[in-house]
Amino acid sequence: MTEDKLHSVIQRKAGAERASHGPAPMTAARALGLSLAKAAQDGMALALRVLRVEERRLSLAELTEAIEERALLAVLEGPAEGLGLAAIAPSLLAALIEVQTTGRLAATAPPARRPTRTDAAMTAGFIDAALAGFEEMLAELPEIVWGGGVRYASYLDDPRPLGLLLEDAGFRVLQLELALGPSGLRKGGLVLALPATGRGGGPRRVPGTGGQTVSATDAAEAEAARWQADIERVVQHAPVTLDAVLYRLTLPLSAVLTFAPGSELPLPAAALEELRLEGYGHRLLAHGRLGQNRGFRAVRLVAEADDTAAAAPAAEPGLLAVAVPRSAAPRGGAEPASRSKSPPVPQPIAPPPGAGPMLLAPLADTEAEDFAMAPLKMGSGF
Repeated sequence: MTEDKLHSVIQRKAGAERASHGPAPMTAARALGLSLAKAAQDGMALALRVLRVEERRLSLAELTEAIEERALLAVLEGPAEGLGLAAIAPSLLAALIEVQTTGRLAATAPPARRPTRTDAAMTAGFIDAALAGFEEMLAELPEIVWGGGVRYASYLDDPRPLGLLLEDAGFRVLQLELALGPSGLRKGGLVLALPATGRGGGPRRVPGTGGQTVSATDAAEAEAARWQADIERVVQHAPVTLDAVLYRLTLPLSAVLTFAPGSELPLPAAALEELRLEGYGHRLLAHGRLGQNRGFRAVRLVAEADDTAAAAPAAEPGLLAVAVPRSAAPRGGAEPASRSKSPPVPQPIAPPPGAGPMLLAPLADTEAEDFAMAPLKMGSGF
């Protein structure tokens, strides 16, 4: 064999060796190990790596035998009310509680003890985070049928009710041995058992992708976009009430009790040019001026709202009057009361129902001329 041919053979072998060391295919066992490590690191800054993982199918009786004594038993709920189990070994449970309470992991594990409801509450977030990551990594795989949509449901302090709680229909069991801490000196174990007959949906697909399978993250983003479009469409058609406020007056109760046909309320002439358009809670939205359009009282917007503007300008009493019409007199009649010159008060004047956009009230035929700064009659549209 010549030197060139020998070199070519070595190159082909080297290329084949590099190809064989490519990214490992995703499996349920690998996905669970990665999701557990990420949940531990993100949730409590605990270094966790998988030493060994075993995947098998067990009956309910075999499952109860695979659970370590004094393990924390977390009941899991999946699609179609399917129930599974996560059994956290005492060594792993001690590490999770220790990191959350003291912020660090001791070199040696404490003695095993019986888990409590408090332990379950402190580990529920870790379990859910790991299961969510597990589901995301399985989104493009057939295993999503039995591994997706599973979350923490409750806690059992005794393994004996498992025979009554779980269905004896076979379980897919992932049993892991874990190394904990930066040095990996602490060890822990976890058993995940889910119904073998999957009850969830298949690999997720998003409309508009040609039926291609996508990851759970992409599916969630597409669902969020659809939800945002739907809520925007609903909000855009929701009714909104705006108040066109010409002016606000503050009057003492004694003056209000003397109101009668012919009573006049002092308004500044500038009020017609300084109308406020307000939303809910008297929030200022825009400034405008009062006018008329096609026989209706109308508001012309002249400026956007200024966030620094807090209230309407102070009154200049006596420049403009609003009179109480005699047609509104109560039965029996009442004598006109004298005009009050008290300071202004917040009292919004809302447009009547049925008017068109920004139209406050219809004018009489004799009032359809161009707008003029004249006394306003109460009942003529305000």
